[in-house]
Amino acid sequence: MSETDSENPVLIAGAGPTGMTAALALHARGVPATIVEADSEDRDRAGSRAIYVHGSTLRTLERVHPGLGTDLVEEGLVWPTRHTKWRGKTVFRRTYDNPGGDGEIPHFSSLPQVTTEKYMHEALDEAGIDIHWDAGVESVESTPDGVHVETADGQEWETPYLIGADGGGSQVRKEIGAEFEGSQSENSFIIVDVETLDGNSIDEEPIPFERLFHYDSPNADGRNVMLVPFTGGWRLDIQCLGDDDPDEIASDEQMREFVRDIMGEEYVDNIKWTSTYKFLQVQADSFVDEHRRVLLAGEAAHLLAPFGARGMNSCVADADEAASAIAVALDSNEAVARDEVELYAARRQTAAEYNIDAAGQALDYLQGDSPVTVLRKEAAASLADYFEPAGEYLDDAPYGPHTPPPIASTGRANY
Repeated sequence: MSETDSENPVLIAGAGPTGMTAALALHARGVPATIVEADSEDRDRAGSRAIYVHGSTLRTLERVHPGLGTDLVEEGLVWPTRHTKWRGKTVFRRTYDNPGGDGEIPHFSSLPQVTTEKYMHEALDEAGIDIHWDAGVESVESTPDGVHVETADGQEWETPYLIGADGGGSQVRKEIGAEFEGSQSENSFIIVDVETLDGNSIDEEPIPFERLFHYDSPNADGRNVMLVPFTGGWRLDIQCLGDDDPDEIASDEQMREFVRDIMGEEYVDNIKWTSTYKFLQVQADSFVDEHRRVLLAGEAAHLLAPFGARGMNSCVADADEAASAIAVALDSNEAVARDEVELYAARRQTAAEYNIDAAGQALDYLQGDSPVTVLRKEAAASLADYFEPAGEYLDDAPYGPHTPPPIASTGRANY
């Protein structure tokens, strides 16, 4: 039998949403955990980043720490309208009377990631779970009996299991010899955070309280544009054209012009954050080490384009399932413990493959300039006035399939 106690807790590398969820999920299962984080406690967490929290994620967080999911619901927004335009013309618009559904947990909550993390930190404090800052993983040595970890603050850790949740540049992944495999998007994307106007709630803004996707927007010189509300502001996404210089497009002067033309003159001085990305579609060739004592989770295990909001949501599912596998393994014989960790890897690798493929479908659709893709879009736009499913196709396609991966957790499909 494996054992853990407060002196040898399960160690988690990374204090982002994945690592914090893993710690809370272990605590909920009666397993002591502690987090080591490379950054300082006062690290910069600028930018809205993962703003769309799926209902399944909210339910997971509520289950592992009662009150956490509902806090994110109360703090977040549920926008009621889907709106899609084609070259300046509306091709689909639908407003829902009850967009969040009938349950306590809605279909989604839209809020900046820094707010999500704030509530996670409060949950860790309530659970008595420590974060050791300035303590990035430097070395990992796993054996059939456990893991020895050395961190940048000079500490050495003996732990029965290590969860690597230390992001895309994961040192834990490197230490166990796993490597990323996959591809990168052809086009760059510009993401801009724009604050609401002073004194306004989101539904009092001059622009409609809705999620807008605009194909070939005349206000962005023919680029695709998405505008999404979240608590405290608006996320503006602009897809660069193939010959764009991303740095030039993301310059302060150009961003002010885009915001003025897309949102209105009054928003020009409310730009708070701008970032440029080429999206990676990659996953680790193994989610576990050879001794089945180290589990990779979240962006340490996979990176994917954000279409369909599968990023942080899949990370939370990884973390919960890693905690479940470890909790069972700690109370099992060696063979069963090994099987539980391998089952975790198999399930979450399957989920990652599915999510990467789903995000990739959206990415290919947005980047695609093949005659077939172009013809489908143009045909749907021409039919949208007379045939609503054509407009709904244009509305759905930029986000990829709506279905979750074929992986069940506690009776529910999770990302």
